[in-house]
Amino acid sequence: MGDADTTGRGGGLRAYIGSFTSGGGHGITTAAVDPATGALTPLTATGAVEDPSYLAVARDSGVLYAVSESDRGAVAAFRPTAHGLDPLGEAVGVGGAGPTHLSVAGRLLLTANYTSGSVSGLPLAADGAPVGTASVLAHRGSGPDAGRQERPHAHQVLPDPSGRWILSVDLGTDSVRVCAADPATGELRVHAETAVRPGTGPRHLAFHPGGEVAYVLHELEPQLTVCRWNQEDGRLEPVGEVPVASTGAPGAARAYPSAIVVSPDGRFLWAAVRGADAIAAFSLAEGAAAPRLTDTVDCGGSWPRDLAADPSGRRLYAANERSGDVTWFDVDPLTGRPVRAGSVAVPAATCVVFA
Repeated sequence: MGDADTTGRGGGLRAYIGSFTSGGGHGITTAAVDPATGALTPLTATGAVEDPSYLAVARDSGVLYAVSESDRGAVAAFRPTAHGLDPLGEAVGVGGAGPTHLSVAGRLLLTANYTSGSVSGLPLAADGAPVGTASVLAHRGSGPDAGRQERPHAHQVLPDPSGRWILSVDLGTDSVRVCAADPATGELRVHAETAVRPGTGPRHLAFHPGGEVAYVLHELEPQLTVCRWNQEDGRLEPVGEVPVASTGAPGAARAYPSAIVVSPDGRFLWAAVRGADAIAAFSLAEGAAAPRLTDTVDCGGSWPRDLAADPSGRRLYAANERSGDVTWFDVDPLTGRPVRAGSVAVPAATCVVFA
């Protein structure tokens, strides 16, 4: 998100924080961001959407989108104003249950529907509102973990840096699908599928700013898979694995990695790890395809469900679901080490985005 997206909509940079209303959260909280310190000050909140566990902002329009992680499965759109969030119509069904992630690809709003194991595409009207009936692509397959991988569980869907391809990450099938979208109908078709190591449970993917490397973070094993990305052919090729947390240490809590962030300048990578309640920091000084774990710091709370960088990349924000807070960190510009700088109470916090 460039500087043009962060000003002029209510007096400076804003943070939007999602939370589980079923867990006591307020829904979507709008917070002011102090430009000098990164501190968050909650301003308003809306509970108009049930369990808005993930949010996204369209770069061109500034419209804020939220999933409703419910059995019905829906998305809602809002226009940020100086006074809060104005709804753009009613919530729209996505044709899938339990959407956990959403993103914008051109004039298409995409959701990853965890419970039903599918991804959906909804056309966007001129004002940014989702319209019509969702096009749904059902995933197929399973994995060796009978408790978590009995069937597909799509966890994330996002466009590649070129905007030509759409990638969906499925925890249940241990794979990442590369899809193409019909520009007229939004219908998705699978172009290729990349398998990762069975039982690792891929959850989130992030691209290096250079566009030729992607990182897949796994939930069922604390591992990061490094992949080469060929945008011409739409092919994702795993080239190595890197641990993001220790495994098997006596008395240690099981680690469940949740979110991954690459710094805008491509020098660092960070991963949030639940259970261990930590943020793992990696240096990319030896190349985008060679992340090196350099530090592990406390996340400042419990169960960091999401990790986000501000537009400058100078600060990180951890949404700690179980402790009900968002903690922010200053990033050491030389080492990439996150240094805790403050926190704010946000019950059942699930994600943070900026606009």
